Amino acid sequence: MHEVLEAVRQALAYEKTLFGNYVLLGPPPARSSPVQPPVSVADAAAPVEAPPPALSEAPDDDMPNQDLFGNIIDPAEDASRPPHERIAALIPPDSPLHQMHTLDEVEAYVNNTVLVPIDEGRINAVFGTGDPNANLVVIGEAPGADEDKQGEPFVGRAGQLLNKILEAINFKREEVYIANILKSRPPNNRDPLAEEVAAHIPMLYKQLALIKPKVILCVGKTSGNGLLGRRSSLGALRGTFHDYYGIPLMVTYHPAALLRNPQWKRPTWEDMKLLRTRYDQLVAA
Repeated sequence: MHEVLEAVRQALAYEKTLFGNYVLLGPPPARSSPVQPPVSVADAAAPVEAPPPALSEAPDDDMPNQDLFGNIIDPAEDASRPPHERIAALIPPDSPLHQMHTLDEVEAYVNNTVLVPIDEGRINAVFGTGDPNANLVVIGEAPGADEDKQGEPFVGRAGQLLNKILEAINFKREEVYIANILKSRPPNNRDPLAEEVAAHIPMLYKQLALIKPKVILCVGKTSGNGLLGRRSSLGALRGTFHDYYGIPLMVTYHPAALLRNPQWKRPTWEDMKLLRTRYDQLVAA
């Protein structure tokens, strides 16, 4: 009997080290649930305060995004935003373009606004043409004489070649949207000046923000450099896709350059095949 009592004493001592001082009348209480103090009658009758509301994990659209150090992220560089919002953020804050919600409004603004001297000497503003919901936008640098007369981009010999290039990868002109960085013709078709690009490119930003394309094709290095903010050769720009605020952007030869240099048609064809493949992947997704 002495041996049995000694075994029970040792077992109780072991249980005490595990669960504290209590009478072992049943299964031990769960160790993860602390013992609650007794509740008095007065406490039970008192109103119970509601717990504080849980913090929502959803982002507040009215609050700007911040990095880990509390710095405000530039909306154009905020990859959590959709591309059209990032592009719209490139427009100067005081621009009336922010108050426009359709391409017709933007076109009326282009037609009736003089921003730089070339706007005064034009016959017609050349806004853009094509499907306002196009998945592919083609961007050139500036109107030529034919475009200035008709008020439509790419209507001369270069425009006819552009149509053939698009048809070669199964696009009709009316299925895409075509525009230029400049909306007015520079004198004698000279290269656009930096101040002319700075004045006109916000209107292109607004066009892109409204159209919401899946792919952008820039024809010519002036167009590519203008959108990408670079000063690169065409050789450094073409043959690959650039990330334009979440939209794949390809740069290839301008159709006018192909008319002067037919040997560049082969690399242009290679670029266009890549463009069609990426386009199909994105549209199918």
